[in-house]
Amino acid sequence: MNQRIVIISIVLLLLCFGCKEKENKDLPNKDEQPEWTIDFFDDFETFNTAHWQDQMIWVNNENHCYVPDGKYNTREVSNGTLKLRVIDLGEKQPCDNLDVKTGAQHPETQYVAGRIISKNRKEFIKGKWTARLKVENSGQSGMFPAWWLLGARNNEPPIEHEDETVCWPLTGSGEIDVFEHHSDGGPNHYAARAIVSLGECQSGDWQGKMLVQEAELGEFHDYSVEWDRKDLVFRLDNEEVYRAKDQGDNFPEPLFAILNFAKINDAPMTQNWEMEVDWVKHEFKTKK
Repeated sequence: MNQRIVIISIVLLLLCFGCKEKENKDLPNKDEQPEWTIDFFDDFETFNTAHWQDQMIWVNNENHCYVPDGKYNTREVSNGTLKLRVIDLGEKQPCDNLDVKTGAQHPETQYVAGRIISKNRKEFIKGKWTARLKVENSGQSGMFPAWWLLGARNNEPPIEHEDETVCWPLTGSGEIDVFEHHSDGGPNHYAARAIVSLGECQSGDWQGKMLVQEAELGEFHDYSVEWDRKDLVFRLDNEEVYRAKDQGDNFPEPLFAILNFAKINDAPMTQNWEMEVDWVKHEFKTKK
């Protein structure tokens, strides 16, 4: 009887040690830190003017007019997401947007659109930028929604500081496109790129460091770019889809974020044109 009790006690003791060992394995290492730490996050419960401002400019000979304050329902924050839209007003109206190169005023147009920037609000050096977004009804002629970054010393309006004098795409005004849907290629694809400066104002290589990637644009996806030593790494839903080698150090400046929906030709609109953004964040690396 005593021998049986001893055997049972030994078995219970071993089981207890096994449980304790498993519990210890499951405990986090106090010395470990997360690889990335979030220093900016906007989940669009409101339109936060400490994070974003509207931008009214004319670029790339676009066919629409950017308007402020969500006029004509071009910008809406509701149900926890941001919606940027192109709207057909049905008849041409004056547009006060100015060409960033020549200063010429945009001609009358029946199309209006939304564009927001974090310039002079949220600007960061390197790290990792991510936005979760979707674009329904992709591939319609003229569609050009985009999520991208631009150097904080860029000389395009609004100008709020004396050092905002650098022309695109020189250092200080460099451009990284994280998500850009150009309808010429059909639905359900996007481009990501680092624009290579050719050393002069308005002179950049759009094709040399570019990825064209398939994705179901009508569903939410995470589109990101991160600095990995000397490289720029583009990710789709956290999976690496493109690495622009030796490009990271070409963008040493603080960068701000841009979200916009453009119309690049005069083709009639069909269905709705809307880019819906769930959130935007920036992170910095805390573990090497």
